Amino acid sequence: MTFLNVVEIESALSGLASAYPSISHLITLPFFTVEGRQSHALLIGTGNGCPQTGVLIISGAHAREWGGPDICINFAADLLEAYSMGTGLVYGGTSYTAGQIKSIIERLDLIVFPDINPDGRNYSQNTYAMWRKNRNGASSGGQASKIGVDVNRNYDFLWDFNTAFAPGAQAGGTLASTSPSSDLFHGTAPFSETETKNVRWLFEQYPQINWFMDIHSYGGDILHSWGDDSNQTTTPDKNFTNAAWNGQRGLPGDAYGEYIGACDLANVASAGNDMGAAIAGVRGETYAVAQAFFLPSWGSTYPTSGASDDWAFSRYFANPSLKKVRSYCVEFNRVKTFFPTWADMQLIILDVDAGLVRLCLRALPALSLPSWWCHLSRWWNEAIWHRVFPPELWGPYGPWERIRRAVESIFIPIVRPIIRNFRGR
Repeated sequence: MTFLNVVEIESALSGLASAYPSISHLITLPFFTVEGRQSHALLIGTGNGCPQTGVLIISGAHAREWGGPDICINFAADLLEAYSMGTGLVYGGTSYTAGQIKSIIERLDLIVFPDINPDGRNYSQNTYAMWRKNRNGASSGGQASKIGVDVNRNYDFLWDFNTAFAPGAQAGGTLASTSPSSDLFHGTAPFSETETKNVRWLFEQYPQINWFMDIHSYGGDILHSWGDDSNQTTTPDKNFTNAAWNGQRGLPGDAYGEYIGACDLANVASAGNDMGAAIAGVRGETYAVAQAFFLPSWGSTYPTSGASDDWAFSRYFANPSLKKVRSYCVEFNRVKTFFPTWADMQLIILDVDAGLVRLCLRALPALSLPSWWCHLSRWWNEAIWHRVFPPELWGPYGPWERIRRAVESIFIPIVRPIIRNFRGR
């Protein structure tokens, strides 16, 4: 066996949906690629109770990072088989009980989208292995060397990097490019590409998604937001929506830092550390947990624009009526190659899948609520709460943010251990 190709990935998704029809459902994505391919994702869950929490896991954005879709397919298959057989899961020295697997399947809506860039993967596996982008030639002028858009620079987060970032931040060559000949070409507009449109569509169709993971390689890192600049927790005014800071982002140690609440920062780092511990438990591989801006395996700051994880996290900050999404990127494989041997890849799959199960356990809602409660809660938010207290007041940059931060700093350290004990983790 070796890395799955595009046809095999789609076949695997269909096969899992057919084999486990009561706990999985094939999602047909609406946007076709430029080469005419239609992608699918797999929704895993019983569909019972209150769909208050969703987890979306994607991979395959960069064509040459072959292992991501294989990780996703194995992860989905492991969960479905274990639940159906009433067993736990064992990944080397990291194990999960049957009860934990049952909680994931019955209390989450888990969506796995293994291959968001099938055109690029097909080209990488059959023509030019080091291909990174998709295969959109609209900006190429007919030149083969200018085909493609970097899917992970095409999301609507500081996409206009020339305006948003300091000129010095572009020196490292990580932000994006306006040149179609560059591997970092960001397209003609945010969400100009069918691949990113499909990811956005999933968030729109499943508004309960509030955990997100994008799987990449390589380096052995677990990354959380923000990726555009250093995090800071004290000045909400310094944020990506504030045009007054245009031209100043992307440099460490200067006046600008991207705002994130102290509790949000503690929570995303804590979940990342849990993932790292699960991965290390498999066979001792140590993945670094860090803010994406300080990509450890890169060796220096790594400012990015238009990346999926920052966009997913930013949605709530830009529109507080949406769910807050804790978002991550894992860079699998500590050996710095896009093409590990299949024997090595099998071990990497065990590592990362152990981490993904742990992420799902962290995503579990504190309480399992009946469906009628969801409808009542949704009506209350829309009909009363958001009218009396508009989201812009209670949002991350609103006037009540200081009060919320103060309350959280007092009560969350007290409540979190109680909730963890209740969940059995």
